[in-house]
Amino acid sequence: MKVYEHIRALDPDGNRFASVLRDTIDQLLNGEATGRYDWKTLFKTEKTHAGTLVEINLQREFKFDDGADVADGQHPMDYRIRGIDVDCKFSQDFGGWMIPPEAMGYICLLVWADDYKSRWSAGLFRVREEWLNAGSNRDKKLTVKAEHRKNKILWLWHEAELPQNVLLHLPDSTRKEILIEGSRKGQRRVIELFRRVQNRRIGRGAIRTAAQQLDYMARLREGDGRARTVLREEGIVIAGPYSKHQAIARQIGAEVPQRGEFVSFRVAEAKPHHGNHPRVELGGRYWVLAEPSDLKETAPRLPKVTSEVEA
Repeated sequence: MKVYEHIRALDPDGNRFASVLRDTIDQLLNGEATGRYDWKTLFKTEKTHAGTLVEINLQREFKFDDGADVADGQHPMDYRIRGIDVDCKFSQDFGGWMIPPEAMGYICLLVWADDYKSRWSAGLFRVREEWLNAGSNRDKKLTVKAEHRKNKILWLWHEAELPQNVLLHLPDSTRKEILIEGSRKGQRRVIELFRRVQNRRIGRGAIRTAAQQLDYMARLREGDGRARTVLREEGIVIAGPYSKHQAIARQIGAEVPQRGEFVSFRVAEAKPHHGNHPRVELGGRYWVLAEPSDLKETAPRLPKVTSEVEA
């Protein structure tokens, strides 16, 4: 199918698609202004708006053309991909896609994401009456019959890994230690986030929620009292989604940050007791991932990234 081949060519491993879904959920949570990190805290109207945002953000990412008006002009399709009109439908409940009768005979891009399971799927479905449950709602929208969700949907990706909402998946006690209550505590919260959540990929959404400030990335950079400088004194470095930082994380055996992500990890200068542990040279010395028994020592600076362009 042309649409399948085109999307897979644009995004062979699904990382771009997954990033759009992660960013869209974070956009809805709006942690920077609200401090929210849990889908359940969204208002009903916000959840309803999720489908529209997914549709818009996918089009921005992949630059799909606008679709045509079909069914005698009654229904505007979302995209035109390789000359084929496609409707985009999102649901946070697998199988909950609401398909309008006007899309009958056309292709729908069905998208699902679950922040609690950290999983997502996207597939192409040719709308046929015999594969649908009759619409019982006011606008007669239809859903795909359960028995056809596997054999009639051409899955681009199925049950793929959604970049994790770190704050959502932390133990409650750890989360409380990070999300310190009170105004003007954004810097402290960001420092605690990277101090207590090490060797895990932390997305920008979590940083925004911790900082609750417009200039949230400034809380992360080098500078007096800022996260990289404070934590470096404890032996903790923060790698970002930049090729130089990714190479260091990979070489030392740490989790590698992807687009829009950061990873903190504690290092120690390589000593005989570290044996053949993976190591990396920084500042003329060799460093390994610190063991719990290693004493804290000031970590080296990671290479400066010109203009902070993400890999």
